[in-house]
Amino acid sequence: MFEKILVANRGEIAMRIIRACRELNIKTVAVYSKADANSMHVQIADEAICIGDGPSADSYLRIDRLISAAEIADVDAIHPGYGFLSENAHFADVCESCNIRFIGPRSAAMNALSDKSTSRNLAKKAGVPTPPGSDGIVQTEAEALSVAKKIGYPIMIKAVAGGGGRGMRAAHNDVSLIKGYHTARTEAEKAFGNSGVYLEKYIENPHHIEFQILGDTKGNIIHLGERDCSIQRRHQKLIEETPSPLLDRKEFKGLRQKMGKAALNIARAAGYTNAGTVEFICDDSGNFYFLEVNKRIQVEHPITEEVTNIDLVRQQILVAAGEKLSISQSDVVMTGHSIECRINAEDPFNDFRPSPGRIEMYYAPGGRGVRLDSHAYAGYTIPPYYDSMIGKLITYGKDRTEAMNRMSRALSEYMITGVKTTIPFSMAILQDPDFRRGNYTTNFVEGLLGGARRELIQEKA
Repeated sequence: MFEKILVANRGEIAMRIIRACRELNIKTVAVYSKADANSMHVQIADEAICIGDGPSADSYLRIDRLISAAEIADVDAIHPGYGFLSENAHFADVCESCNIRFIGPRSAAMNALSDKSTSRNLAKKAGVPTPPGSDGIVQTEAEALSVAKKIGYPIMIKAVAGGGGRGMRAAHNDVSLIKGYHTARTEAEKAFGNSGVYLEKYIENPHHIEFQILGDTKGNIIHLGERDCSIQRRHQKLIEETPSPLLDRKEFKGLRQKMGKAALNIARAAGYTNAGTVEFICDDSGNFYFLEVNKRIQVEHPITEEVTNIDLVRQQILVAAGEKLSISQSDVVMTGHSIECRINAEDPFNDFRPSPGRIEMYYAPGGRGVRLDSHAYAGYTIPPYYDSMIGKLITYGKDRTEAMNRMSRALSEYMITGVKTTIPFSMAILQDPDFRRGNYTTNFVEGLLGGARRELIQEKA
């Protein structure tokens, strides 16, 4: 087992990793930018090393500084968390070349799933359904128009290296296709240093459902059920839950098993190890299509932990240390229901504009069935350089109704002043009749933000 792990991340996920390490009696080293000097993960780690200025390009994305910190602290392994360098195969290779274990999938699996276009082709070979689309990167306007003519509008333009909704545009005709093609390429180049895009048929009003996978280095691979991530805005997830209300419908009996099998097929085809997520979109007729593989731990992993009673970060560490999975597929039993609300420092009634600044008052909810993963506290200053998420509120109940009621109660207790947050917007969603019925798709939030419904939500908030 490892003696010391460097946490190559910040915020709540750094806290989550440090907690898992402590329960395994593993020492931790936190890295931080100058803007994060007062972050809670710096305070609770056994050691802390500053790696640069505030912008992530000067700190958390600097492989040379991370490796230097790891060598100075003499660590056995590095946990990348999510975001930043967590899906960077080169970083994984550099770690291994320095005799530092990378806690994540092997670089070969990352390369097999290196971008959305490559993983889409792998899914096809593994017999996993994919939406009709281009065979690879679309190089010219003419090629884009040719693909569109073949598969028909609407079309989704996607950055091959994309994430978080960046480098994505929908097109409903030739004019919007050409405009979106160039906009997506420019945005992708700025965000990912890769302007490549591909095209696929746009599935309107889809459900976004993902399966948690976990594999060891001995060839064992399992899934831990699904999460429904359809409550999102501009492809950014806001609320997630498990199990999915869609897959619980009587008319979709057996769909959960089919999707779980598909997730395992693509994981095996890629030779996947450690934790990851296979994402799908699903329509109201029960047709599902492969979307992508997230080659890391996910933000929303706690709800899977709540319903399976399996500590995913602990499992990541054990697998990376060479241990065989102690869990078989038959051991995975989903019990009850869990919901997560992402708490972002944003103004939901001003186009979700980021709201960095100093938190004046901070009171965290608690009680039975309530979990809060956060690095925030009263007096903490939220930096402007990073993702705006400051916490994840998770509730568990014996069924979906209890989990929803518990979440509504917890949100009403959660008090943060000094900055704007998404708490009131999440409260409105939890009270919405369609959400309560489990009747929602990825377009649900846009509907809430329109016209009279928006005014009603603001009034309630």
